[in-house]
Order: sequence, then structure tokens, then C-alpha cells
Amino acid sequence: MNNIIELKNIVKSYNFKKRITVLNKVNFSFKAGKVYSLMGPSGSGKSTLLNLLSLIDIPNSGFLKISNSTIDYSDKTFNDKLRAKKIGIIYQDNNLLSDFTAMENVYLARLSLEENKYKALIDAKKLLKILKVSSRANHLASELSGGEMQRVAIARALINSPDIILADEPTGSLDHKNAKEVFKILLKLKKKNRLIIFATHNRFFANMADCKIELISGKIRKITNAKIK
Repeated sequence: MNNIIELKNIVKSYNFKKRITVLNKVNFSFKAGKVYSLMGPSGSGKSTLLNLLSLIDIPNSGFLKISNSTIDYSDKTFNDKLRAKKIGIIYQDNNLLSDFTAMENVYLARLSLEENKYKALIDAKKLLKILKVSSRANHLASELSGGEMQRVAIARALINSPDIILADEPTGSLDHKNAKEVFKILLKLKKKNRLIIFATHNRFFANMADCKIELISGKIRKITNAKIK
């Protein structure tokens, strides 16, 4: 399997009252065709790592490769297009536009890549049907239940057929029943050329991944194949 993301000596620090190093010379390779669960205590850097992988944030040092190409952080326009084309992001709080309908939230994400509204609408409709929220397509995001909003958020993340899906505590605000349904959907998105990484505090969901990793003291550690207790 090919590495789709490679981290080389990644350092990320923040200056508050004192300098805090969240990621400390992290080296890791993520392979296409696999699902990774990312664990670690609150404040360990899970969200920071996902923000770096999604090109939303920039490391202090080190470099990141996506599909064997080293990211040039000075080329913001290129990186924005790369994110739109290759990376689908699912947030804990879904980040939907509350004054837009479910359909609009999904198809607008396609328009950041290409200005073909007709095709964007067709693909958005298909995704909402697959995710069993087509009956809510014309409802405002603010009118949806928590589970429905997260399904729409997944549809939005998939609209550009990304090679990389990053999910930051995607079920953290859901009850257990809806959380299980969302994870069932997430795991079905696995493909041989796609990488899925999700951060979670839930050990039950973490055990569903092909590979379990955790952030400890600024480093990534691979967890053995034994179930996380």
C-alpha cells in the first residue's frame, strides 16, 4: 500500500504565557486503503494534528507530504484547491451553515472546486439519499436533529470524492445510538485508494479501525492489534 500522507519531524508549538509544544518531531506515514483511529487525552494535540493534515494549520518546522508531493505552505491558493479536491473534513459540531438548507450545505462545497451547479445538485441529491436524509434536503440545517446534521456533514465531506477523510470527534455530540449509525456510515466509506482518520475518546469506536494510534507527550504511538480496553 502506498503512503498517502507522510509526516517528517513535524513540530507545532503555541505561545501562551509560555511556549507549549503540542507536537514534537512527529514522524508517521498513513497508508491509503486504511482506517486509523486517533486517541489521546484532551489537550494531547489530536485536533492540532488533524488541522495540520487538512492544511488548515501550519507546523513550526518539519514537512508534510500528500501523495508524494511536499506541501509548500507559502502557496495558499494551491493548498486551498488541494484541500477542496482531496480532503473531506467532518467536525464534531458539524459546522453546517444554519441559514442554508441541507442540500445547499452539500452542493456549495462542490462549487469551491468547479462551477457546475447542475452536476453539484445531482451529486448532492445522490449523497443525501445514500445517507438517508433526502427527505430533509430542503430543510434548514438549524431544523435538523443532531444525527441528521452529522449525516449532512458527511455528505458535504464526500461531495468532491476525496482521497482523504478526516473526522474530529465526529460523534462527540451524539447519543450512543446515533453515534453507532454515524460510525457505521464512516467505516463503509473505506476504499483502497482512500485514507480515513478519525479522532475519538470512545474506545469502542477506536477498536473499529484498521490501525489504532495515540498521541502521547507530543509523539504518535501505534497501538498493538489488541483491543483497547
